[in-house]
Amino acid sequence: MVVKIRLARFGKRNSPFYNIVVAQARSARNSKPMEVLGTYDPIPQPPPHGEGKAFKDIRLDISRAKYWLGVGAQPSDSAWRLLSMIGLLEPKSTHAMQRLQMDSSEGSSGLVGGDGGRARKEGNVNSR
Repeated sequence: MVVKIRLARFGKRNSPFYNIVVAQARSARNSKPMEVLGTYDPIPQPPPHGEGKAFKDIRLDISRAKYWLGVGAQPSDSAWRLLSMIGLLEPKSTHAMQRLQMDSSEGSSGLVGGDGGRARKEGNVNSR
């Protein structure tokens, strides 16, 4: 049973609002979650009393988030970013992630033959 911490979208068109939820990995995005940990409003809100910068509202039950991380729940990339902003997780290094993705894509194309299957497709077109 793989459990994920991810975002479930709510709100109207062009004004999203997300619940930070714990759910089964194979369940649909907006299906009933195991637990709702908090909310995230990505639309910048004006600061109270008109002073300072606009902010995006993140509300989270930190003790429950720590519990679910402790028992092995895997956060999605967007949930990881939010949890790292709060300080529960280390931020993912985007440069290191891009390097890993480039290395894995080069390695997988070498195993297939490097042409992405184009030789087979061309062969089928010419044989008609």
